[in-house]
Amino acid sequence: MNDRPAGAGGIGRAGVGARPARTGADTTASTAVRYALVPVPRLSLAAVALRSGLHPDLIRRFVALGLVDAERDSAGRLVFDPTAPAVLARIQRLRTGLCLNYASIGLVLDLLDRISLLEAALRGRGTRSETPPWT
Repeated sequence: MNDRPAGAGGIGRAGVGARPARTGADTTASTAVRYALVPVPRLSLAAVALRSGLHPDLIRRFVALGLVDAERDSAGRLVFDPTAPAVLARIQRLRTGLCLNYASIGLVLDLLDRISLLEAALRGRGTRSETPPWT
């Protein structure tokens, strides 16, 4: 389960979940530019702080550490995807449940995202393992 969307040009964990760089042989697959038909709803820092129950300064620190993806609007304020409160709740669960520091939380989030991608690839191929997914 991937709680964090992959944001292009965002602040924070830009490398996690982002598409790999295209190679010369790969560029012929899709060169069309895609535009969103409907603007993606964004949450302000105050809205994310209210929904997650965390102080805005702590959320800013998570963005600076790369634990949460955020972008800047035209006025320079942080804006978040609607899934940001769920990501923050996941970070808080790791912090309190496993007593991890923020550097190790980033590593654990990266590993959990990678496991989710691998499980999705297995499901896509129709391969089933004998054990249920642990996540």
